[in-house]
Amino acid sequence: MNTSMIAASVTMGQLQRKLDTISHNIANSNTTGFKRREATFSDLLFQQVNNMSATQYEGGRLTPDGIRVGAGAKIAQTALRLEQGPMIATERELDFAITEKNHFFRIQTVENGNQVERLTRDGTFYLSEDPNNPQQLTIVTKNGDFVLNENGNRINVPLNFKSISLSGDGQLLVTLNDGTIQNGGQFALARVLKPQLLDAVGENLYRFPDFAALGLVPGDVFENVGMAGRVSQGFIEGSNVDLGREMNELIMTQRHYQFNSRAISMSDEMSGLINGLRR
Repeated sequence: MNTSMIAASVTMGQLQRKLDTISHNIANSNTTGFKRREATFSDLLFQQVNNMSATQYEGGRLTPDGIRVGAGAKIAQTALRLEQGPMIATERELDFAITEKNHFFRIQTVENGNQVERLTRDGTFYLSEDPNNPQQLTIVTKNGDFVLNENGNRINVPLNFKSISLSGDGQLLVTLNDGTIQNGGQFALARVLKPQLLDAVGENLYRFPDFAALGLVPGDVFENVGMAGRVSQGFIEGSNVDLGREMNELIMTQRHYQFNSRAISMSDEMSGLINGLRR
């Protein structure tokens, strides 16, 4: 296989990864709180072929002597983009939208029988019976994961509640049937300082990296912040995927894939011609 076929085939494999990323973005264009990803490329190593046998006659030449033969391109990074999505009014009291980027709700879920903490931007919440106290309800996500408060505990609501509202200072106020108002605390919000270190685990959830393996402490990656001015009730945040932009990227990537495929075909045809030559 000659160098042109190698470069084209390597690049096609990486372009397929970009196509997968774009397809994932398009498929989640209507997912609440979804954040798009963007693939960027970098060149692989190249080889300098010095075919200038008489460089003394190349005086005044501005371009490098010889030919640079590359080995294709690769995905340098699939970056998480946290631009704010559109605010969609629902007038539902258990819908909450984060209004600032790089902020996430902290939730508790179960993986492999262990309770672990995850992050999400999806503020579509529900009420479920508290497994530790049947006389109370607790706020959960659509997957049944527990939403945490600022102290890292579940947010409980009495069975005889009438409504739940959000105060100006970010406190959840629970109004009971008799008119009594209880303070339900605040949602635990994490402001992520290094979002590219987050790992996507599916279901629109993210997890923190292994801090010890990276030589970091939690404070290097995130900080806990209050809800005041950062969360709106009765709204959900739409996906930040721009379908027009993604379709344009899809078409361009498909064209690049076709060009590299054609390069392989041309190299194969040239090899066939060379092999068919007779002395």
